Amino acid sequence: MRPSDTGRAATSTAPEETGIGESRADSPDRALDAARGGGAESAAEPDAGGMAPRRTARDRGAQAAEWTWGLTRRIGLGTRKPANWIQLFKFGAVGVSGYFVNLTTFTLLSELADVFYLVAAIAAFCVAVSSNFIWNRLWTFRASEGNAGFQAARFLIVSVAALGINLAILALLVGAADLQALPSQAIAVAIAMPCNFIGNKLWTFA
Repeated sequence: MRPSDTGRAATSTAPEETGIGESRADSPDRALDAARGGGAESAAEPDAGGMAPRRTARDRGAQAAEWTWGLTRRIGLGTRKPANWIQLFKFGAVGVSGYFVNLTTFTLLSELADVFYLVAAIAAFCVAVSSNFIWNRLWTFRASEGNAGFQAARFLIVSVAALGINLAILALLVGAADLQALPSQAIAVAIAMPCNFIGNKLWTFA
C-alpha cells in the first residue's frame, strides 16, 4: 500500500472512533455518561421532530430530588451553628417591630387621616416590609455590601410568600380544624416565620 493510501485509510476511520458528528473532545463526556449508566442517550431523548434532545421527566424529578436533599442537608447543618440561631432571634425581633409598625401606620392612616381601610392596610404592609428590610439588611444579616435594589425585590417576594403560607395555615386551622382565630394565627406565624427566615438567609441576603 502506498503512503497516500495509508493516510486516506486513517482519515476514513477517524469518525468511527468518536461517533458521527462528535469531536474527540466530546468522547470523555460520553464515557462519563456511560459510567453513570446508559450514556447520553438515557439522559435525553429526541423531541417530536427528532431534531433536538429534551430532558426526560425522570431526569427532572431526579434534579428536583437532589436540590431538595441539598437544601434539607444545608438547613440541617445550619442548625448546628449558634450564629444562625442568633440571626433567627434577631429576625424574630425585627418581625415583632414590624408588626407594631404595621399597626401604628394602619391606625394613623385609617383613624386620623380617614383613609379607606383597605388602602390603609396595603400602605401599612408596605411600610412594615420596608422597615423589616432595612433592619434585617443592616442588623440581622449584615448584608449592606450587596445590591440594595435586588435585595429589596427578593425580600418582598419572600415576605409575600411567607404571608401566603401564614394565610393558608390560618384558613386550614380555622376552617378545617375549627380552632379559634387567635391560637390559629399564633401557630401559623410560628410555622411561617422560619420559612421566611430561611428564604431571606439563603436567597435574599445570601
